[in-house]
Amino acid sequence: MSKPLVSILIPFKNTEGFIAECLKSIINQSYTNWEAIFVDDHSEDASQQVVKEFANQDSRIKLYNNNGNGIIEALRTAFENSSGSYITRMDSDDIMSSDRLEVMLNSLLRHGKAHLAVGQVKYFRSDGVSDGYARYERWINKLTATGSNYSEIYKECVIPSPCWLLHRDDFIACEGFEPNRYPEDYDLAFRFYKADYKCIPCDKVLLHWRDYSTRTSRTHEHYAINYFLDIKVHYFLELDYNPNRPLTIWGAGTKGKTVAKLLIENKVPFYWICDNEKKIGKHIYGQELFNFDYLLQLNHPQSIVTVANDHEQQEIRQYFSDNGMKSMIDYFFFC
Repeated sequence: MSKPLVSILIPFKNTEGFIAECLKSIINQSYTNWEAIFVDDHSEDASQQVVKEFANQDSRIKLYNNNGNGIIEALRTAFENSSGSYITRMDSDDIMSSDRLEVMLNSLLRHGKAHLAVGQVKYFRSDGVSDGYARYERWINKLTATGSNYSEIYKECVIPSPCWLLHRDDFIACEGFEPNRYPEDYDLAFRFYKADYKCIPCDKVLLHWRDYSTRTSRTHEHYAINYFLDIKVHYFLELDYNPNRPLTIWGAGTKGKTVAKLLIENKVPFYWICDNEKKIGKHIYGQELFNFDYLLQLNHPQSIVTVANDHEQQEIRQYFSDNGMKSMIDYFFFC
């Protein structure tokens, strides 16, 4: 029985300092029936030349120029030139664990279609990983270990963009890279969630995720927090919002105000609650702020929580639990 072909889609731009390590990690995969499709998004350094040199030595490595501009169009170009039965993505500055493709593909072959293979990740940086990224790593790996990634999808992107794999038919069915919404990885994670593709638990680190000051997710406007909130509100209203139930926003900080603006723009009515005595009773955008206990006066409400402090989040979760409210049904943490 022939082994299925896995297509690895890799957009790149100005990563000549890292792309050779990425290529070597792909070549050294224990699973060998793959094609690596690199798409140059108008690099101004020697990264395309590095890929050319590897492609000349290994026919499984293919190189194209972006048909358009930006990472979404580069990913579309890569997919259009792919032919594998299974699709995965890789970033040109990261490193695959040597068994990544083997572990993920075997998981999918066991579970079948409508499943998503994911892997744990390990950040690395020449001058040390920041506390924020270390916390994100622990958080996402805990979800991945149990396959419960979607349970906190409104907090942050729960599917690491360079560490998923699924059947080609499923990728097409959830519209692949067709939408033009940024951040594209977070948007895709929501579409996996919308399609109800089950995440397969994984207890192995399959991706070494490089962090550095000039990486795109740190510098490009498409990865600013306002885009994240746009995505969250968009999919919340489509997938989880029940217009027959009253909706509340908990918290009136920067994120709370942004969410309020988005709801107002979408003509979605809501109540605004907080536990800041200085804000209770005041009006923002024409909305009065109530004490959080006002929540109990509402009939079967849903709540968007925008409070970022960890300790306060724990107290809020306990408050919901004490009042019989359930995560991802009655309340949703947006931070």
